[in-house]
Amino acid sequence: MIQSNGNVCVYYDGACPRCVKDRQRYEMLAGKAGDNICWVDITGQEKQLYKLGIDPDKALTELHIKDQNQMIISEMDVYILLMSKVLVLKPLAWLIVLAWLKPVFASIYHYLVNNRLAQSGRI
Repeated sequence: MIQSNGNVCVYYDGACPRCVKDRQRYEMLAGKAGDNICWVDITGQEKQLYKLGIDPDKALTELHIKDQNQMIISEMDVYILLMSKVLVLKPLAWLIVLAWLKPVFASIYHYLVNNRLAQSGRI
């Protein structure tokens, strides 16, 4: 598993073409703001994920990061943190953080991820 030299380490599903495209799109939009982000493909890294305190099954269905303080953060809080680093995505981060919208976005996100994993036969 790659070790992070950046301030934030993102654990993503590199076996998922959509996830790889989302990463590339984020990197393009982030530009220099994304330089302090380390991207780690979780494919086949179950033991390392357990060592970090991340359930490998959860890692497939929720995005996880290790932040600057070495804390593991998951789900919508990851998206809020990542989007808040990119000028063009900040308004979306502010929208997601609203208490009454956050659960709505989380439900949509989980539906899409579980549907993708089911279609690919991974769950």
